[in-house]
Amino acid sequence: MKTTRRIVAAMLSVLMLGAAFTGCGNEPAAPTTNDPSSAPVENNPTPDDGDKETDDGKLKVGFAQIGQESGWRDAETASIQFYAGQNVDTIDFKFADAQAKQENQIKAIKSFIDMDVDVIGLAPVVETGWDAVFTEAKDAGIPIVLVDRMADVPEDLYATFIGSDFIEEGKNAADEMAKLLGGKGKVVQLEGTVGASAANDRKKGFEDQMAAQYPDIEIIASQTGDFTRAKGKEVMESFLKTYGADIKGVYGHNDDMVLGAIEAIKEAGLKPGTDVVTVSCDGVKGIFEAMVAGEANVTVECNPLLGPIFFETCQKLKDGESVEKWVKSEEGIYRQDTAAEDIKTRVY
Repeated sequence: MKTTRRIVAAMLSVLMLGAAFTGCGNEPAAPTTNDPSSAPVENNPTPDDGDKETDDGKLKVGFAQIGQESGWRDAETASIQFYAGQNVDTIDFKFADAQAKQENQIKAIKSFIDMDVDVIGLAPVVETGWDAVFTEAKDAGIPIVLVDRMADVPEDLYATFIGSDFIEEGKNAADEMAKLLGGKGKVVQLEGTVGASAANDRKKGFEDQMAAQYPDIEIIASQTGDFTRAKGKEVMESFLKTYGADIKGVYGHNDDMVLGAIEAIKEAGLKPGTDVVTVSCDGVKGIFEAMVAGEANVTVECNPLLGPIFFETCQKLKDGESVEKWVKSEEGIYRQDTAAEDIKTRVY
């Protein structure tokens, strides 16, 4: 895992150097700084060049991204766009930003089908509602690769899923929360986007593990924060008004929501990381900074640097090679006591 991060960091450094020689009339195909939020993202929910192209031997890939909901999502976009930008001689890449709307992702997929791409990549904004458009892709002979989020469709409608075990992340989060609370206390939960597989599974893993292993920990409230920092703060403010100092811990389905919750906790006159402990998922740099400051406690990593494995998998599919139905990403658990050292290796 550390080797992967070193490679990505080196790639980002190379791109920064290359950007210095880019003419002002040319847009870079990938981020030009180590900040994932600088990744270029197209504003159009569907690609603007829908005409089928002649076969030039390149790997033709269309990717329908959710949008820019969090630092984690920006890092994933940066990783995918960076890899494509570094391999323009062999990859013809089409990117669509769906602006968090399923209908925009469906339009993008239909556009990719019209382009006759080799593979379609998708991070589904929600789990359901994909059968019809996935069937269109299958009938056109175009495999679909699900990235970081699952879709609730028959297995024959997609080629593979690349990403994490969200249920396991939820279980790990429950174990970490129990350690922080000494096995008892009241906690609140900040859920992700309603209907998203990451939210559904992180909730299930956390709640099932708590019920099975930690009966003295009570989840007193649970509400969606939509995976955003602003909404996470808003929901946490509401929780604090209702339950006040009874809240001993907050579990967030991603780091951004917990970073928002930390702001709300401080504004309520409580000390985050001490009066209210935190556990969240993803592992973005912001949560490491909060852990170094003593304001956050644990993050369960969900690796967004999926660009290389995504395109490698797409190439295998184009070449007719078999791929595993689930390609799992490498991840870890990071805690406050090692955050000052861990943050030195973070690239997102």
